[in-house]
Amino acid sequence: MISGTIIALLIKLLDSLMTLSTSQPNWPLNGQQPALMVSHLSHLGLMSVTGEQGRSFIHGQVTTDISSLEAEQWRWGAHCDPKGKMLATFRTFAKGDTLFMLMPKQTLALDLPQLQKYAVFSKAELTDVSEQWLILGVAGEQAASWLTAKFGELNAELTLIDNGMVIQDNDRFIVVIEQSKVDTANLLADVSLFDATAWQALETLAGYPNIGAAHSAQFVPQMCNLQAIDGISFNKGCYMGQETIARMKYRGGNKRALYIVSGTVSAVLTDESVLEIALGEGAGFRRAGTIIESVQREQQVLFTAVLANDTPLDASLRIAGDEASQLHIIELPYSLEDSE
Repeated sequence: MISGTIIALLIKLLDSLMTLSTSQPNWPLNGQQPALMVSHLSHLGLMSVTGEQGRSFIHGQVTTDISSLEAEQWRWGAHCDPKGKMLATFRTFAKGDTLFMLMPKQTLALDLPQLQKYAVFSKAELTDVSEQWLILGVAGEQAASWLTAKFGELNAELTLIDNGMVIQDNDRFIVVIEQSKVDTANLLADVSLFDATAWQALETLAGYPNIGAAHSAQFVPQMCNLQAIDGISFNKGCYMGQETIARMKYRGGNKRALYIVSGTVSAVLTDESVLEIALGEGAGFRRAGTIIESVQREQQVLFTAVLANDTPLDASLRIAGDEASQLHIIELPYSLEDSE
């Protein structure tokens, strides 16, 4: 016989699933962003790092200075291979004794085993806890007031709440809540839920380097602008790939950067889509770079791409094999000039 408690839990779970399955069509890429946009970030995963030496272990593996991370702070970072090529990019933050790393689920699946190989030599436990947490993206002019009404006053970067965390990032927010401690139907009762691509469009417009599994071990962090969003510490101790990353900063040699590209196409973008740049009047096109993260609404596309870092902002771009495609570069919202 099933107890009343179990039945209540099952009803709550079904209500949550129903709420998350009713995502509405997303705002057009060339249209105005809604005043309040709440997205279920189903594409993101969460890694937890615990144990006596958990933080010190991660500090020695990634580009971020974990040792100086305060209770109400979060940071971008990257985990690289010994050659300095990024295996993953992530946001990192902590609650209590647990450090968290937020990244695409497919990237997490590849990166976790790589970190675990070295964690066996430390008192550190690394776990994929994605299924235990609800991850929401909240944006729009009403985002802060909606979140304040739900969770109270928010800190400038990271707010620790009873059942999770709220990350603030340039007037956008990521809410990370324990699944077992949230009434999802009640939390989202007053909003229309958008799917993850709505949030990915905003991430793309922010020029953020969300490295997917398909691009693991292809790029040094500076090729994806990690230094421009405070994702690399050049003052911390040794970490995996540090020699290559430091050499690229102090001796130069980086020839690539992350760009934002928008426009129209006549076919669906895939992982095999090739980006081309016009060589000049009547001179044809050549391969230009690699598409990193893309969002498509019918013929409208928006994506980040790694291109030569001297690519002019007025460059004419297209997708190889799609002669009807017309693409242009959007100026980054941050500077790539070295501040040091």
